[in-house]
Amino acid sequence: MRGVVFLHAFPYSPRMWEGEVALLKTRLPVLAPHYLGLSLGKAAEKVLQEMDEAGLEQAVFVGLSMGGYLVFELFRKAPERFLGAVLSSTRAGPDSEEAKRNRYALRERVLKDGVGFLPEALLPSHLGRTTQATKPEVVEKARAIILEASPEAVAETLVALAERPDSTPLLSRMQVPALVLVGEEDTLTPPEEAKRMWKALPDARMLILPETGHLANLENPKAFRTALLGFLAEFF
Repeated sequence: MRGVVFLHAFPYSPRMWEGEVALLKTRLPVLAPHYLGLSLGKAAEKVLQEMDEAGLEQAVFVGLSMGGYLVFELFRKAPERFLGAVLSSTRAGPDSEEAKRNRYALRERVLKDGVGFLPEALLPSHLGRTTQATKPEVVEKARAIILEASPEAVAETLVALAERPDSTPLLSRMQVPALVLVGEEDTLTPPEEAKRMWKALPDARMLILPETGHLANLENPKAFRTALLGFLAEFF
């Protein structure tokens, strides 16, 4: 059996994919695993186990931000499970030393103060300027999902993100169809970053989503889902 696996961003949960899951679940087998708090290796094992339990032999993996890092980890472990990959708002390279220091500093604060401050710390860079100015319901949904996370899970994931490997050498080996999506207002993984991945992947297409920041599927669901459905039509 073939299906679609949605892989969520940090520090969110599968709830960020509610709209996409609802759109597809009557047409295709769909999974949206929860792995906040796990290392990328453990997260990949969990995803593969959930696929086995659901009878999913192969899938199109849709990863946004941290979900993209997990796509790379899954390809290392089980390339035979891939029909294709959607890489949204993500990058192949590792954290810079400064980014690592920032993640560890954030980890200490989360362990000390909890997650109450995280929306104010993260949303200015997670959401594009258009969303922040004109879509209060999207801001509130992102805020609510962040506040549902446990401090311990957030802290563990920050370590996993800081220590993740460089996946750039993997790109040329990903001999499956890929779709690279990026928001035109994304400052965390900007369009230039996406273009580097697109050029390095053997069989990729790329779209820049207008008026969209880092949380592309929440900020511009129509453009995101139109691109996703077009890509999935190649397989199903």
